[in-house]
Amino acid sequence: MTSIHALAEPPLLALTFDDGPNDYWTSCVLSVLEQAGVSGTFFMIGDRLREAPAAVQAVLDAGSEVQLHCHEHVRHSELTEAQIEADTLCALEAFAQHGVRPSLWRTPWGVRTAASERVAARHELSLVDWTIDTHDWRGDSSATMLARARGQLEWGGGTVLMHDGLGPGALRLGVQNTVELLLPLIAAARSAGLSVGALSAASVEPRTTRAAAAIGGEA
Repeated sequence: MTSIHALAEPPLLALTFDDGPNDYWTSCVLSVLEQAGVSGTFFMIGDRLREAPAAVQAVLDAGSEVQLHCHEHVRHSELTEAQIEADTLCALEAFAQHGVRPSLWRTPWGVRTAASERVAARHELSLVDWTIDTHDWRGDSSATMLARARGQLEWGGGTVLMHDGLGPGALRLGVQNTVELLLPLIAAARSAGLSVGALSAASVEPRTTRAAAAIGGEA
């Protein structure tokens, strides 16, 4: 008889990327994901879709997800509900030009307010966060980021916060450290018995530690 445990799907480690698209770095990330045979979720900035339309299409063509980050990267705690609504509408219009209707929303820096919740409900968006923060925006080495993440993989899946673009507060000049992290992170996750892929495959909404929001880093 096959046991229930044998039939169960392995826990998911979701790979997510904020602050793109970027013509160069998004393509670099996609190349590594393709090499590993996995997909990811890209939380994009609406204002940047016009700057890198080919990168948006490349994400879609690769079978990865395009989801909502914002139109302008401003903390919701600094905006009124009307301003959050206006920003969201601008972003959704930019996404629509690419045939994309986001269903997931990661707010800038992971900061959300009661107004964020109301705007999300009106537009049928699910607010999502993260469980593993790589702090890649600081320019930490891939080895440092892997060591930090490895200790959390045994929790049974989760959501990794990374960036394929340079957002406000970035202390690095490029995204190479994130690109170099991906293959060893995926290998470590698989060694821990986890599946790896896009966030929509997760069965539980991720919750954030709010680390980036607390210290003013990217998200």
